[in-house]
Amino acid sequence: MSSFDLQGLLGGNRRALAKAITLVESTLDTHREQAQDILEQVLPHSGNSLRIGITGVPGVGKSTFIEAFGLHLIAQGKRVAVLAVDPSSPIAGGSILGDKTRMEELSRREEAFIRPTPAAGALGGVAQKTRETMLLCEAAGYDVILVETVGVGQSEYQVAGMVDFFMVLMLPGGGDELQGIKKGIMELADALVINKADGESAQLAIATQRQYSSAMSLLRHNSFWTPRVMTCSALTNFNIDAVWSMLLEYQSEALATQSVGKKRTRQNLDWMHELLKEMLLLKLAQNAKVKSLLPALELAVERQEITAFAAVRQIMDQL
Repeated sequence: MSSFDLQGLLGGNRRALAKAITLVESTLDTHREQAQDILEQVLPHSGNSLRIGITGVPGVGKSTFIEAFGLHLIAQGKRVAVLAVDPSSPIAGGSILGDKTRMEELSRREEAFIRPTPAAGALGGVAQKTRETMLLCEAAGYDVILVETVGVGQSEYQVAGMVDFFMVLMLPGGGDELQGIKKGIMELADALVINKADGESAQLAIATQRQYSSAMSLLRHNSFWTPRVMTCSALTNFNIDAVWSMLLEYQSEALATQSVGKKRTRQNLDWMHELLKEMLLLKLAQNAKVKSLLPALELAVERQEITAFAAVRQIMDQL
């Protein structure tokens, strides 16, 4: 621990933050232990940010939106961290160049910190690294954490399970996209934001907003918050301030109803149970007796000599 600058991290030193994240991302056991040690020490200094998840259909202009939104937040005196989650990327750190060139102006700002999540591989995978990186960014004094999902499918659910507010970006155009987005994702959304509401698409965006509003009203949301449907243009900065005003309204209502604390507690417990399952499976897979027994049991189940339940019972007896 002596080699790590904890005070630097807590003081907002970017180099110390980057080093801590590198330890979190490492698959070496010694680094993971050091990372957990750092995380335990920074835990009391974390949790003060607004955590926002952002997803959207391909071509919706997520990077342009995040850059415009991030620059607006900085103009409001905020420090912004952008974490990109890409569970489909097999190359560790492969998207860092892409992220920084996509958000060129934002990445040059001292008040912004942009970091992609490396490939999954260790226990907990992408979700664990993003969660832990988020805590480190909060301890380093970032006020708003934007978690962008690059992949599709499972990553949306993972991100929704670690943020306070989940935003889905949409294109003007209506029904077709609505069909393409899973109902489950729509139910997770705290807001639908129709981007590219500029030029010839401005009127189409308003018509799309009406369609989505009626579609969202049919979904049940177990929350104090009624999901909003808004239009904006990241290209012309139209309504970017209105999106931030909506988030401040959400934050204010969430604090008044003590919803953020309850939500985060639930998320932490869900995450603990998720990790427990993973660790049990790992322990099971590494058990020598189980390894030797498994081929014979698989064969017996294939031949219908024993039931799957009986086979699992025998495996569990080895633990």
